[in-house]
Amino acid sequence: MLKFLFRSAGNFDRNILSPGNVKNILIVRQHNQLGDMLCSVPLFAAIRKKYPSAHITLVASPVNYEILFSDINPFIDKVITYRKAPLKNLLEFYRELKNHDYQIGIVPSTVSLSRTSHLINYFSGAKVRVGVRSIDGKLNEMEYLLNVKSDFEWDTKKLHQTERNLDVGRQIECDLTEKEKNEVMIHLSPDEIKFADDYINKNFPDERKLIIGFHPGAGKLKNRWDKDNFTELITALYKKYSCCILLTSGAIDMEITGYIKSQLEESGVECTVLDNTPIRKLSAVLKKLDLYITNDTGTLHVAGGVDANVISLFGPTNGYEWAPSGENKIFIQSPTENINDIRPEKVLNEAVNFLDSYISKTGREKLISLDHQR
Repeated sequence: MLKFLFRSAGNFDRNILSPGNVKNILIVRQHNQLGDMLCSVPLFAAIRKKYPSAHITLVASPVNYEILFSDINPFIDKVITYRKAPLKNLLEFYRELKNHDYQIGIVPSTVSLSRTSHLINYFSGAKVRVGVRSIDGKLNEMEYLLNVKSDFEWDTKKLHQTERNLDVGRQIECDLTEKEKNEVMIHLSPDEIKFADDYINKNFPDERKLIIGFHPGAGKLKNRWDKDNFTELITALYKKYSCCILLTSGAIDMEITGYIKSQLEESGVECTVLDNTPIRKLSAVLKKLDLYITNDTGTLHVAGGVDANVISLFGPTNGYEWAPSGENKIFIQSPTENINDIRPEKVLNEAVNFLDSYISKTGREKLISLDHQR
């Protein structure tokens, strides 16, 4: 029925896509997952690159508002938060949406094929509506609301989420060079850098010690490596390097973090917990760590955004799709979809190999040698 009602949705004048004719662009990304959104940032940069004078509006969820508006500027000019309840909020949302005459509307459906996102895009009045027709053979049931669309084989090609997002933009010639992709990072303010410096100096004043961070929580239960595995790993690294231990935690992770901290302290392993910290301040601290070992969750992508040294653990999701890329980024994929089929000794070996090389390259071996002589 809907397809019949919107049967004329495919017509538009190709001249609209000329940069000189594009005044307003809408991007619809209203889902709550932080990693999904951060992997979209290169797409935002590519759109801004082609349309430097356009006003770009992003539809986002309230959960992602802070990180998006503060971190994605100058790519995004305005964020409209999507609230579907109560009805008053929904009506206000659509009134706000209609404040601009959009020439282009984009739905980067790289994770899920959202009916709501496509309806928002259509009712915005955008003349050119960009998205996907199908993903690896799965048809987008709302594709009839799009007039620029393609069939993508992302899983077959094992493409990273950043490339999947860029593929959507490439349909209207929005792209980045490899150098430009590497420059799309979270840029920290002097105040945020000072927060991290003060935090490290207060909690880990001995500069001779390595600082290794761990994030044992995750929003999705299937993405959580067992807390006893983390305890075993942390204890082994502490014994080998006499290092400082930092646990990061969100509100939903406190039970897990509290358990690990208690187990470590019973074994004589000191640790510090950084909890419920604003994302940008957290990212500043993560950048200063010598290594960060984390589940596949939002803090992983935040760490990748500041080019921190990271080892990430993957169970049901694919590391090739979600893990940050770079020489100082390692992901460990479970041999099954169960993340707990990753053995602690596997993670320990990867961490030791990385740290031994890192210590040698950075000259930290002299400091660590002094520490062991104390």
